[in-house]
Amino acid sequence: MEHYNITLTTEDRRILNSYCTVATGMAEFWGENCEVIIHNLERLDASVMMIVNGYHSGRQAGAPISELTLSFLNQMLADPTLRHINYFAKNKRGETFKAFTAAILGENNRIIGLFCINFYLNISLLSFMQSFYPQSHSDHENISETFVENTEELMLDALENAKKTVYANPTITSSNKNKEIIYLLSQKGIFNLKDSVITIANHLGISKNTVYMHLRNQNKS
Repeated sequence: MEHYNITLTTEDRRILNSYCTVATGMAEFWGENCEVIIHNLERLDASVMMIVNGYHSGRQAGAPISELTLSFLNQMLADPTLRHINYFAKNKRGETFKAFTAAILGENNRIIGLFCINFYLNISLLSFMQSFYPQSHSDHENISETFVENTEELMLDALENAKKTVYANPTITSSNKNKEIIYLLSQKGIFNLKDSVITIANHLGISKNTVYMHLRNQNKS
């Protein structure tokens, strides 16, 4: 590849920017040994648009694309079916890392950027495992997640949890229990699901109009 010249559109830039949150979250998830880079291919001489934990490679935003990454881009441009590559490599200090490079596609299916993850392996197994274990009881005591097979099961599971919370609160009068249950479900986004109003109404033994009434009142307040 002698050169790769592209001009990003407004939509292209929006797509690239949307990866910034993913990059930050990915680095936080895997810990300090994970370096995450977003390349903007509009300028190969300053392609690093964002980098998290860049101290591993000594780079910062505005750094140029590497020779190896450039070769991967060349392979992707030559083969439309190739959109990600996994490999092992070493940095200048001889530290081994496992890496992943994926194409970021913009308008008209053009490659407008690259999303790269470098996970450095110079970490003890104990340190790695500790990064995946809650550091305190409070980190996980109030968070739970239930995986379901369909949206109806999701709605009914959320309904049961809401009912337990409301019924356990003696300050909520009987006449307000359904109202509070619907409030809790609304806060969790349950009513964004298709047919949720009808499903919840049926299981609470009330009309869908009553559910809508409570939702309208919540929006007003």
